[in-house]
Amino acid sequence: MSIRTDLAVEAKEIYEEESKKEIQGVDVSTSIVGEIKITDVKILTSQGEDLMKKPIGTYITIDMPKYTHYDTETMTDVSKVLATELSKLIKLEDSTTALVVGLGNWKVTPDALGPKVVSKLMITRHLKQLIPDSFDEGIRPVCSIAPGVLGITGMETWEIIKGIVDKIKPNLIICIDALASRKLDRVNSTIQIGTTGISPGSGVGNRRMEISEKTLGVPVIAIGVPTVVDAATIANDTIDMVLDEMIKNAESGKQFYDMLKSIDKNEKQKMIEGILHPYVGDLMVTPKEVDVVIDSVSKVIANGINISLQPALSKEEIDQYIQ
Repeated sequence: MSIRTDLAVEAKEIYEEESKKEIQGVDVSTSIVGEIKITDVKILTSQGEDLMKKPIGTYITIDMPKYTHYDTETMTDVSKVLATELSKLIKLEDSTTALVVGLGNWKVTPDALGPKVVSKLMITRHLKQLIPDSFDEGIRPVCSIAPGVLGITGMETWEIIKGIVDKIKPNLIICIDALASRKLDRVNSTIQIGTTGISPGSGVGNRRMEISEKTLGVPVIAIGVPTVVDAATIANDTIDMVLDEMIKNAESGKQFYDMLKSIDKNEKQKMIEGILHPYVGDLMVTPKEVDVVIDSVSKVIANGINISLQPALSKEEIDQYIQ
């Protein structure tokens, strides 16, 4: 089934649902911090890579409480968890430089996560160069860019980032982008951190040039939040729930029961896509409160990045700098 998802935890779930067996070459562990669930998916072998359709590496999923976007204290808690998980992956000395890239189109709300995060970061590289005596040695130089999208700039995002990397030579790149999920309940409530880079636009079927250590020569950490779901996937899941309920209430052994059990899920998915596509194309759906949610999630991610990149400062000191 061509279900669109950028989340490693969902790719694992999809494989195990279809194959009815545990995936090989993949290690999964979970932990709980307060009301925040953390799932660590490690793809260890080429077999796991083939089955998951994702490169070998680490994918950390943080599930936020549903009310996070409306509760400042919970937002802070999620930021601290994000900072802790990021710090496990970041290997930087005090003098090394981090480049944060906010991917996406700032003119389209569900795709504006990256640019919004960049606007809330503690940027220090220029100040460390101009007034070094005014800054503690423990403060790391951080720079950022929101390069836009091909349709606005006429340039591949990778080309822009590559030019910057060649000039300033950062030691780490952190990319933030909006993702696609296969489930509505994960939209705007899940943060994924990956060590294998990112292909902008892949979640909505518009894959661009890969941004990764392989293509840039610098370690790349990708942070993403699913902000959209494929309409065909919603329709497919809804029909599955209806069929499961009908099977549960049908009498076993009867012709109607056998007919329901014989429905091929792959064929059903293709049929749904074939029916919807002439009318809505590759429609992606996002919740109506997306404006509020993108603003709050961008604060959560920006705070998490700020804390992880500037461990010598408290969150209060970082907030004062940004203000």
